[in-house]
Amino acid sequence: MKTMARAVVAGGLALSLVGCSSEEPTSPANPDAAGGVTSPAGTSAATKPGAQIKLAATTVQGGDGEAPFDRTRRVEAPQGWTVSVWARVPSARLLAWAPDGKLLVSRPKFGDVLALTPGAPATETTLLSGLNQPHGLAFDGNTLYVAQSDQVNSFAYADGRVEGKRVVAGGLPDEKSPDLRGAYAHALKSVAIGQDGAVYISVGSTGNISAEDRETDPERASILRVPPGGGAATTFARGVRNGTGLAVAPDGSVWTAVNHRDNVAYPHEGPERGKVFTSYVNDHPMEQLARLTQGRDLGWPFCNPDPGEPLSYSNRPFVRDIQMNADGSKLDCAKLPPTEQGMGAHSAPLGLAFGETGSLGAGALVGIHGSWNRKPPREPEVSFFAWRDNTLGPQQTILKGFQAADGSRWGRPVAAVMGPDKALYVSDDYAGAIYRVTVS
Repeated sequence: MKTMARAVVAGGLALSLVGCSSEEPTSPANPDAAGGVTSPAGTSAATKPGAQIKLAATTVQGGDGEAPFDRTRRVEAPQGWTVSVWARVPSARLLAWAPDGKLLVSRPKFGDVLALTPGAPATETTLLSGLNQPHGLAFDGNTLYVAQSDQVNSFAYADGRVEGKRVVAGGLPDEKSPDLRGAYAHALKSVAIGQDGAVYISVGSTGNISAEDRETDPERASILRVPPGGGAATTFARGVRNGTGLAVAPDGSVWTAVNHRDNVAYPHEGPERGKVFTSYVNDHPMEQLARLTQGRDLGWPFCNPDPGEPLSYSNRPFVRDIQMNADGSKLDCAKLPPTEQGMGAHSAPLGLAFGETGSLGAGALVGIHGSWNRKPPREPEVSFFAWRDNTLGPQQTILKGFQAADGSRWGRPVAAVMGPDKALYVSDDYAGAIYRVTVS
C-alpha cells in the first residue's frame, strides 16, 4: 500500500535514548557478557497481530571474530527467525533505506552517514562526512533529510550520491548554542516526513529537569514542524523530554517514543511523599509512545505518565510531579490526554519505525537501548507494537538476549527497520554491528 511504503521509509529515518541514555555508549574492547537466557524449545511466533509472541533461543550467525563476536552469542527471537551479523559498523545509530536499495546508517560519533550496499558481505561507502552529530535520517521520494545537532538539511539523492544541500531548519539548540554554554544533554535530533511533506524534528531537553526549555525559541523538549514547501519551524508538540523515536504511522499520524526523566519523587499521599527512593524510581515514570497532534503536551517536567499499580503501559493517565508541580499550578495533569502506549521506566527507546513484520503483521518497531541507572538494569531489546484500528497495541518483545543475569551487556539495539527483502535490519552501537533478521 502506498501510504504504508512511505510511512516505512519515513519511520526508518529516526531509529530512534533512559532519560539520559540518549547519547552514545562507549563500546567495550572485549565485552564479557554471556548473552541471553535461553527459553523453552518448541515455541512459535504469533500468527495474529497482537497475539502474545513466544521466543526461542538462537545463535547469532556470522561475525568477523572481533569482540563481541569472538565468542558464540545467543539471542532470543520468534521461532523460525534467524539472526546474523550483516555488517560491522562502529557506533551505528539510526537507519533509513534509500530508493536504490542501500541502507543508510548515521554515526554521530564520527560525523558521517554511511551507505551499505547489500551483498555477501555488504559493502560500505561514505555518503556524507564532516557533519555535526548527524542522527535522524528520512527520505521523501529522492530527497534525503539529515538531522544534525544544530540543523536539518535536505539533499537530492541519486545513484548513491547526494547534491544540492539545503537548510530546512537552522539554529537548533546544541552544546554550542551561546545561551547553553556547553550544557546540553540531548543534542541528537531525529526527523520524520509527514504524508503532506511537512518536516517533523525532535528537539530534546537541556537536561533531566530544565523547565526553562518550555519557554525558549525554538522550544526545546518539543517536536517542531516545518510546513510543506519550507518555512519557519514552529512547535507541534511540547513537554516531550527526549522524543528521539519519531515516525509517521500508516494513517499519517506522527508518533514519538520518549525517554522520560530520572530520579522522580514519590507523588502520592503518605509518609514517602516527596522522597526519592529506588523502588519507586525503578518503575516511574514510564517511557511514552504517543500519537502527536498539533498542540499536544506530553507533560514534562510538570506531569509524569503513571503506569499505576500493578504496572500497566496502555492508555495511562498523568500524575503531578511533586518536585516541579506540587500544587498543580504549572500544569493541570488531569486534563492531559492519556498516553496511548508505553514501556517500563528507563527503557531508553531510540529508533521508531512502522512496517509490515512477517507473520506479526503491521506495527511499530522500537529499539530499546536499556537503562544506565536502574537497579537491576532494564534489558535492551527490540520491541513490536501491533498496528490495528489505527492505533498501537501493547509492547511485545521480538529480540532480546543482549544482557546477562548480572546486568553486563554485549550489545544494545538502537534501531530496527524492515528491508526491501522482507528481512529486519537492526543497528547496535554497543557491539558495532548491523544484524539481519530473517522473518517468517
